[in-house]
Amino acid sequence: MSSAVIDIPKQSDVDYRIPAVVGRSLQVPLVTGEHIGYANLDHGASAPCLEPVQSAVDELLPWYASVHRGAGFASQVCTRVYEGARDKLRAFVGARRTDSVIFTRNTTDALNLLGRALPRGTSVVVFDTEHHAALLPWSGPRVRRLPAPETPADAIAALDAALAECQEGPRLAVITGASNVTGEVWPVAELAKVARRRGARTVLDAAQLAPHRPVRIGELDVDYVAISGHKLYAPFGAGALIGRADWLNAAEPYLAGGGATRLVQERSVSWTTGPERHEAGSPNTVGVHALAKACETLAANWPDVVEHEETLLRRLRAGLRGVPGLRELRLFDADHDRVGVVSFTIDGQDPGLLAAALSAEHGIGVRDGLFCAHVATRRLLSRAGSDADRAVRVSVGLGTTAEHVDRLVNALRRLVAMGPVWRYEQVDGRWVPADDPRPVPDFLG
Repeated sequence: MSSAVIDIPKQSDVDYRIPAVVGRSLQVPLVTGEHIGYANLDHGASAPCLEPVQSAVDELLPWYASVHRGAGFASQVCTRVYEGARDKLRAFVGARRTDSVIFTRNTTDALNLLGRALPRGTSVVVFDTEHHAALLPWSGPRVRRLPAPETPADAIAALDAALAECQEGPRLAVITGASNVTGEVWPVAELAKVARRRGARTVLDAAQLAPHRPVRIGELDVDYVAISGHKLYAPFGAGALIGRADWLNAAEPYLAGGGATRLVQERSVSWTTGPERHEAGSPNTVGVHALAKACETLAANWPDVVEHEETLLRRLRAGLRGVPGLRELRLFDADHDRVGVVSFTIDGQDPGLLAAALSAEHGIGVRDGLFCAHVATRRLLSRAGSDADRAVRVSVGLGTTAEHVDRLVNALRRLVAMGPVWRYEQVDGRWVPADDPRPVPDFLG
């Protein structure tokens, strides 16, 4: 399979071409009996696989073998692939030569690993607007949660004041790159500068930022970055924690097992240092290779990727402004920089029912709920003046076209004006079509 690119309809004079995704021709059934091209507007949860990533995985699979200790030629090939991926990820985020690259399952896993590696007595400051992956790994009396800021300047001032009040000892500031609820980009470099002045280290949750914009550790001056492959168009179960090695080398291994050991005797264990210290067990070589290829592909196409998403985001937000009763969730002002994520409620409409009808009647995939950011989303709903207990989230990416955006806007207008054409019922708290006639794919049996 070639590293295909596709043209996207746009509202600008800029010509651009973007990497193609697997499933871009997927047809899904509707409850009304027709089939329609799937409009994937849920990239913020998990992005589809890039075609170059699929090709890279297909090339590796015949060679798949154990890594690091195998004498066979295939094992040596896989070891070279696995270790070479560290350099590719280091280049993708502009990491320092001495930074450690530890492969994990996802961002949640990466941030929990760092939480386990913090020196004793570390003070942690985190905004309660964070996604659960960045909000929950920190525990103990020295963890301080800051309330949602109203402006970027408020965020910078709040972090500065909180770090100034921390007890003596190591300090860590947890920063999000872009909100997974609103898409708003946070002032990462400015927050990192405050942390540095207060003697604190910083970890950047880049799960929602890295698929949309370049992330450069050196330019942002952060100490750690966490990323997820399933949001970076590499849905093969790999992520990474990238950053300063000293805390990681001094910590107890994240997992106890083979690969993390230097020498095991009857009554003692000597652990390795370096990334292997926290990568016990047989690693996800295929996932790591996929993640590295996705990073290479995005890095080679950043101008077109950004232009594509910004064009679609402008089109989406302009269309949503014409939907009666729609309230967009946001922390900062309406013109603040954001990636391709928009969450909203519509007066008098159940978000879960809207999402179910969009899928069943229009072939559109969106997200509804609190988006694994319960505290943040509830605050944003209140700030928007909505009486809903959850929201709808639309997130665009490389699998999104202008037709998908227009279809969503038209479908929402129709649902608001006329309601669903099908009958729906709640099953285990979720709205589903009653007597759903849509056939499942053959591979499900």
